[in-house]
Amino acid sequence: MKILVTGGAGFIGSAVCRHLVADLGVAAVNVDKLTYAANLQSLKPIAGSPLYSFHQNDICDGEAMLAIMRKERIDAVMHLAAESHVDRSIDGPAVFIETNVMGTYALLEAARAYWNELDAERRDRFRFHHISTDEVFGDLPFDDSLFTETTPYAPSSPYSASKASSDHLVRAWHHTYGLPVVLSNCSNNYGPYHFPEKLIPLVILNALDNQKLPVYGKGDNVRDWLHVTDHARALAMIATRGQVGQSYNVGGHSERTNLAVVEAICDIVDRQRPRGDGTSRRDLITFVTDRPGHDRRYAIDCSKIEAELGWKPSRSFEEGLDETVSWYFDNADWWQPIREKRYAGERLGAAEAK
Repeated sequence: MKILVTGGAGFIGSAVCRHLVADLGVAAVNVDKLTYAANLQSLKPIAGSPLYSFHQNDICDGEAMLAIMRKERIDAVMHLAAESHVDRSIDGPAVFIETNVMGTYALLEAARAYWNELDAERRDRFRFHHISTDEVFGDLPFDDSLFTETTPYAPSSPYSASKASSDHLVRAWHHTYGLPVVLSNCSNNYGPYHFPEKLIPLVILNALDNQKLPVYGKGDNVRDWLHVTDHARALAMIATRGQVGQSYNVGGHSERTNLAVVEAICDIVDRQRPRGDGTSRRDLITFVTDRPGHDRRYAIDCSKIEAELGWKPSRSFEEGLDETVSWYFDNADWWQPIREKRYAGERLGAAEAK
């Protein structure tokens, strides 16, 4: 089997490629434009495998996407390529519309043309798996409610609105043209190779350097955390075994306030790399003005994927967070060049999940 992974040099995409090749023995064809958050070093563990190949292309180039599908004889598409940072979408929404909406449209049209060319057996086997986010559902009150696959869409930011738009396009291409699609919506991911502007790596590295840890508002916004390797396992299951036309929510059963996450990281860093004076890095936490339209809470009901596909998270948040801190300590050669570039001169931003 050969799977095309768009955005395979990104955080989740690279985890998917590593899982397909190293764990499942499935060929992964990585297509990535290599924007600021992409890093081919994240594919180093599988770069020499005959099951892995890379094409530097933009998903908005439908002709190029179709040519790659034909050349590589693709059996499935796992579409992860997206602009994904909420703060960036507030500052400049145009690129989010271009990549997340128009890019998905171009990829769908390429996939439809390719699928129509296949023989009957390969047409039946082909899948287009669109990977989305829980943010398309808006936000939840501070209670025990959860996002399900049938929760109405109510996106709050330009980012989540662009992802919601792409979800609707994928469903429309299934209903109108019969394209065999599956969809998934995930909670916040964390783990190795996470771009350092996101909450967990940002706090780890700032804490290590004894820099301020800026937290939006009071830090009481709640997110559900999912280790990226568990997500990669779920995505492979959905792409290969999910029911056509269905969507699956993937969550970690690990709701935490942003402040609790930051405090937990401080405690782990203190334990693994204690300060000389023995003080806690919690004293680095600094509350800053909240961002516009900040959703209160996200929480996923993933009972559907658990019941239908037998997937469950393999590690607790505490275990995964401890492993993640250790990974960043041990892999400065991956993150240091990114930090030194300072994200092309931009601010680090406040500590927020996405």
